[in-house]
Amino acid sequence: MTTTAATLRRELAATLAERGHLTDPAWRAAVEGTPRELFLGPSFYRPSGTQWEPVHRDRLGVDEWLRLVYSDTTWVTQVDGIDAAEAPGPLAGRPTSSSTLPSLVVRMLELAGLRDGDKVLEIGTGTGYSTVILCHRLGEKLVFSVEYDPGLAALAAHRIHDAGFSPTLVNGDGLQGHKEGADYDAIVATCSVRSIPRSWLWQLRDGGTITTTISGWMLASGLIRLTMGEDGTATGRFTGDTIGYMLARPHEQPPRPRLVLHPGTTRATLVDPALIENWTGHFLAQLAAPSAELLSIGDSVILVDVATGSQAWTEPAGGGGWTVHQHGALCLWDQVEVALTAWQEAGAPDQSAFGMTVTDDTQTVWLGEPSGPSWQLPV
Repeated sequence: MTTTAATLRRELAATLAERGHLTDPAWRAAVEGTPRELFLGPSFYRPSGTQWEPVHRDRLGVDEWLRLVYSDTTWVTQVDGIDAAEAPGPLAGRPTSSSTLPSLVVRMLELAGLRDGDKVLEIGTGTGYSTVILCHRLGEKLVFSVEYDPGLAALAAHRIHDAGFSPTLVNGDGLQGHKEGADYDAIVATCSVRSIPRSWLWQLRDGGTITTTISGWMLASGLIRLTMGEDGTATGRFTGDTIGYMLARPHEQPPRPRLVLHPGTTRATLVDPALIENWTGHFLAQLAAPSAELLSIGDSVILVDVATGSQAWTEPAGGGGWTVHQHGALCLWDQVEVALTAWQEAGAPDQSAFGMTVTDDTQTVWLGEPSGPSWQLPV
């Protein structure tokens, strides 16, 4: 017996509600009314070992295809700029676009605290799925969405119109916002940023919110909602959710030369490098060394600073413990150790113990309270 897409949409919404991801009836109705299959097209990728395998609707059959579409799964739609429908076979590369798992989509939208009559700016149209959910909930005239990739923007616009909606769609740099639609009640980003763009602050009304993930070149993430105060300062606390998005393309790290490890100066570490395997420990390492890339974790941590070429790498020491080698202008491991030590002294809480204060000039992530240990984001 064929299961209809409408039935699968209702089942997906019910599952999300049962798991606590979907608590607002208005958002549930939006999920039930949004045909996700329209936004995945005829093909998408799924992981296959170290590669991405294209999955095609005409080869799977409609029933199996729809069941994959309506699973609570992120499906990659583009790898290194190649759409799944155009892939000659499995590809090794970096995902550059995806249809985010529905539970994360609704988590972001519920966290944003959107209400009837709110005007929202979405950063990252992507496939258009979340844009249509917003249109269902708020009405198309209150939805503005910006997509960086011109090909993705055109395809999303076509699909959004096929779904029956005509929000304001912009092909451009979402980090610049969209000043023609300002002021916004909320800005919701479906990509991660290294720091909050000033344009978002300037285009938000007093009391408005920014919901985004803060990430960086170590690919650690923290989900946060910031609220704009009357003085132009935005503040908020991280939620503690262990989720992440792809970095906004203008915030991606620049290429670096081939890595050659240098012995540098050597000493015993003061903290266990395994702390970076913890979600919050990883985030702290990124805060402490914001221009560094994390190349390895587990038996050996390797950090390379993209801006200066400085590096730090650890190895097991004889008789237990760890040794760290540091080379270059920055003592990367020293910076990371200070952050991890402050965190441990506070009891090693999860990310919900951290908050953030954003002004035109500075962006500060702090532990506990604004007066506690703090780290500056790159601006």
